[in-house]
Amino acid sequence: MIAESSVEAIVPVRHATPWWRYAVPVVLTLAAATAFGLLRPDLIFTANTPTGGDMGAHVYLPAFLRDNLLTHGRILGWSNDWYAGFPVLYFYFPLPALVTVLLDVVLPYGVAFKLVTVAGLVALPFAAYFLARAMDLARPVALVAGVAGGTFIFMESFSIFGGNTLSTLAGEFSFSWSFALSIVYLGLVIRNVREGRRFSVGAGVVLALTALCHIITTMVVVIASLPLLLRRRGPTTLLAAWGIGFALAGFWAVPLLDHIPYTTDMGWFPVEGIDKVFERELWPLLVPAAAGLAWAIHRRLLVGPIVALMVVPVAGYYLIQFIDFRKLYNARLLAYWYFAVYFLAGMGIGAAVQAVARRLRGGESPRWALATVAAVVMLILGISAVNKTPSWARWNYSGYEAKQAYGFTGDGTPVLQADYWAELMGLMSAIDALPPGRVMWEANSDLNKYGTPMAPMLIPYFSEGHPSMEGLYFESALTTPFHFLNAAEVSQRPSNPVSGLDYHHLDFARAVPHLAVYDVAYYVSLTEEATTAAKEYGLEVLAEPAPFTLFALPESDLVDVAAYEPVVWDGAESFFDATLTWYDDLELLDRWLVETGPEEWLRLEDASSGTRRIIDQGGTVSNVVLDHDRIAFDTTAVGVPHLVKVSYFPNWRARGAEGPFRAAPSLMVVVPTKEHVEIVFSNTRAEIAGNLLTAGALIGLAGYAILKRRNRRGEVAPAA
Repeated sequence: MIAESSVEAIVPVRHATPWWRYAVPVVLTLAAATAFGLLRPDLIFTANTPTGGDMGAHVYLPAFLRDNLLTHGRILGWSNDWYAGFPVLYFYFPLPALVTVLLDVVLPYGVAFKLVTVAGLVALPFAAYFLARAMDLARPVALVAGVAGGTFIFMESFSIFGGNTLSTLAGEFSFSWSFALSIVYLGLVIRNVREGRRFSVGAGVVLALTALCHIITTMVVVIASLPLLLRRRGPTTLLAAWGIGFALAGFWAVPLLDHIPYTTDMGWFPVEGIDKVFERELWPLLVPAAAGLAWAIHRRLLVGPIVALMVVPVAGYYLIQFIDFRKLYNARLLAYWYFAVYFLAGMGIGAAVQAVARRLRGGESPRWALATVAAVVMLILGISAVNKTPSWARWNYSGYEAKQAYGFTGDGTPVLQADYWAELMGLMSAIDALPPGRVMWEANSDLNKYGTPMAPMLIPYFSEGHPSMEGLYFESALTTPFHFLNAAEVSQRPSNPVSGLDYHHLDFARAVPHLAVYDVAYYVSLTEEATTAAKEYGLEVLAEPAPFTLFALPESDLVDVAAYEPVVWDGAESFFDATLTWYDDLELLDRWLVETGPEEWLRLEDASSGTRRIIDQGGTVSNVVLDHDRIAFDTTAVGVPHLVKVSYFPNWRARGAEGPFRAAPSLMVVVPTKEHVEIVFSNTRAEIAGNLLTAGALIGLAGYAILKRRNRRGEVAPAA
């Protein structure tokens, strides 16, 4: 008979894995799954066209990237679908759009788009846990801090600042992507400094991804990481991360920095008041957050970047108000302050429950049990105040297709009263039946019943060849302020989002000549007031897809031959301010004002002056071609200036003509030297330099990876 001890020696006993080994992945996954569940996964996986706020217009971008830019080997490019032309992805963020296109290979487009919109929110608990572990917190404490940081997304006291569910559903999903990535970047540089690493590719790669999703988040976390410069290895770690990050994102970052002068300043009004800093959701967390901070300082943890995450946003929030800097919406900074309070509160609570567990002296199980309970309680408290998120998600992810209105009969039977999707598609069908041409539509908040007030921005999405004059990405186009001046003139209740402009409401005597400047072919009215005003002015009704009315505008041309020699602005005020003065006077619209031009053209210091030299020679323009990267036409008026009604941008290059010169209000003037003229959207030195920088970084990192792998093989090679 074999002894029991002998059996154990022959067959080793397998001990069960302690339950707490699974606590971190299970609880973090639970937090992410809770966020995903509140966002209506049943609707996320429904193939439709998502809508809601800005999100309903963001639908356009990945599709345009897929169908136009990538097929021409570009990520940055040009579209004629909004604002009489605008630069695509020069001033917006390419990574989420690229991922949407990638997912669209295997998923319906709407599903791919919706998954991308929620990805940043779902990733945040994991990112926050990584940050906590990078600070060298024990895993149980890091678990509580990670879940607490992740529950920041459930704040519902704001809906546009960024980072939470409501901001994301309003269209700020690129921000939520970048926010989660920025937390990972911060964790990487903290870990590298703490461990004394000289070089880390990961931090640079994540910083590049952060920048390719949003620039505000990138600026905040780069500043927040500055305290690490005071630590040993800090300068080396940060400079390497910044250098690699900028180089990898160079294809986008260099053109962005170079072309900023060609953006529109919307003049955002800053948010004011201490109540936005200390929102009600934060009140219960302030004491545990202070305790967590004190505990971290006592433990000599690398908490400087977390303190900076609190101080920098709040300081920036007030500084922007003080200096009246309106290019940056100051409240966008506060998301990091909110996150830091949640995160530090989790640290404080986690440290407290660990102190209790040590008194129990039960080993790992009570430590993990208390930490798990604390993390789950934090999650429950976080979602307990959620009210709007599920209904917002239902509105967005049920899609344009589900927008209907129901009434009820006397016995409670629901009756369909209005099918808003059918109404919207009726408008799109009516437009689609018309010859190609730009479309101006009446701005009105009542359009929200179709899914978003921005629903008509998708006219080019649903009807090829019919650009919408209004689009998203307001800052991207020089035409933006002039479009909104025009929109006010054709709308009963316009939005007027650009501050400081002299708007004229519902005035077709001004609108029609202004729309001719932009070669707009059609106008769509919604309200009875606008429809009546358009008819009284004499516009021709083309169709009446209720409740809309579709009008033809007087015929105009994409390319006009000058009747007067253009004058070059040489006044004290900016060209933009001079252009506003010029645009306000309808008598000057055929007397072109340009920013630069040949030496023989007159210089002008008074934008309201009509002084011009008459050009006796006329001409005929024919064979006009307008593509997303090319404009072409033939002319009999060689040597005479021509106005091309496409938004100016420095990437346009003329062949067979001098110019293009930037012209009021936001267009281009060329002077043909040949009968055939082409204006091509080309890379400038900024694009070339950015592409080379990114290519060089990729080659360098590939070489570094190969060299590192060879060195590792050499270290483990057996001795001869």
